[in-house]
Order: sequence, then structure tokens, then C-alpha cells
Amino acid sequence: MNDESKGNKILILKETNMDRTAVNKTEEWKATMEDIIQRDAKFRYQLLSRLEVDCNYYLGYGNRYPKHLWAQNEEQQIELMIKLHDSFEKDKKPEWLTMDEILEYRKKMTTKLI
Repeated sequence: MNDESKGNKILILKETNMDRTAVNKTEEWKATMEDIIQRDAKFRYQLLSRLEVDCNYYLGYGNRYPKHLWAQNEEQQIELMIKLHDSFEKDKKPEWLTMDEILEYRKKMTTKLI
């Protein structure tokens, strides 16, 4: 086996490990969301409020840096906000944040500035 083929095998192993890590993170995220949705209403209201504050900071002084978001990722932040909002019964949904406003955050946060 020459040095070039050894290098290729190492590269292939590294790519496989990265794929496993991505899958594990996705599974962890799903488990985290499921756990959050099972929490009591007070916790879910507080977290939804925190997520909204993070979005406002991200869009303002946060300079669109995803690490300022609770989820550290725009898509996951909005996904969790939607799931939290949907977790409340119709007459218990927060009056201070509508689904339309969450979708507007999605639009603003996923649009890349040029």
C-alpha cells in the first residue's frame, strides 16, 4: 500500500465520522425538542420569550451571529419557536407572539444580506 492510498483511506474515515456526528446532533436536537415540549406551560412560555429576545438581538446588535441564538442555528431556533407556539392550546397561546410574527422572524433571519 503506497502513501497516497493510505491518505485516501484516512480521508474516507474522517468523512464517515463527520457524517455520524451530524446524525447524532440531529438525533440529540430532536430529543431536546421533545423534552422541551413535554415541560410545563410556564417553562415553555419563558423559553419562547427567551427565543424571541434572542431573535431580536440576532437581527440587531448581534450582527446576525448564530451563536447568539439559544439554538445556535437560525433554522433550529425558528423550528423550536414554532413547536413551542403550537404546543399551547388555542386559548392559551401567547398574546405577545403570534405565529405570523414567528414566520416573519424566519423570513428575516434566513434571508442573507448582500
